[in-house]
Amino acid sequence: MSQLRYGPRPVADTTDGKVPNREVAATKIGAWSTSLTATFLTDPEVIAAVLPPPLEPPAEPMVKVSISRVDLGGGRAPFGAGTFAVAARHRDTEGYYPLLMPMTTEQAVIGGRETFGEPKKLADITLETVPEQSSGSAVRGLVTRMGVGIIELDGTLGDELDPPPSGERLDYYLKFLRDPGGAGFDDDPWLVYCTRETETRSHRAANVALTLRESRFDPVADIPILGPVTATLSERRSQQAGRLVERVPAADVLPYAHQRYDDVSPVDTRK
Repeated sequence: MSQLRYGPRPVADTTDGKVPNREVAATKIGAWSTSLTATFLTDPEVIAAVLPPPLEPPAEPMVKVSISRVDLGGGRAPFGAGTFAVAARHRDTEGYYPLLMPMTTEQAVIGGRETFGEPKKLADITLETVPEQSSGSAVRGLVTRMGVGIIELDGTLGDELDPPPSGERLDYYLKFLRDPGGAGFDDDPWLVYCTRETETRSHRAANVALTLRESRFDPVADIPILGPVTATLSERRSQQAGRLVERVPAADVLPYAHQRYDDVSPVDTRK
């Protein structure tokens, strides 16, 4: 009988004793992406309300939104990716805590959620630029979930900018799984530090309008936009590394589990 493809497979030998993980390996490829990124200030009380312990509000209540097209190369089709994140701090570090990371492929969702604890969900994502004779190039990014365009960036491209220097940025994730017996989580969650070494090869200003809407499971419209929206269109690549930092009591995180899992509790249609 030929080998069954669902049967056991040999585990590659490693010199450091670690079992190979395809998700971790994929994040070290350094794939190039085209990203439309916008930042804006919001209400500091809103930031404080959405951050689970042990994360704390930052000095500046910043929100970062990105809509990207990622090219893995090797003949594989590009996929869409997005991030909706709020600034946060932990101990003596500062970074961002994503509330939503929409992706267009199942592989991108499952790998990121199960390995790093990223709040990834399937969505439709488009990012396009269209040359216009009178006003330069138009740019538009759209994230759609449950039939609603929840995040929309629409405007025109401006001047070419000097690419920012290569550097490291930090995101915070909370990694957990639900208890199959229905008793909250199966263990205390982990706080994960995810660092990304980023290189940018092109960087252009963008004058865009940001529109936030809400689907049944994605209340991004609750985050007020206070002040101007600053945006850029960049070509960049990054290599990421994650590490477990500390255990967090399950009771502290359970009220925030809906940020990562759609709450499909029955809706009372009588209301």
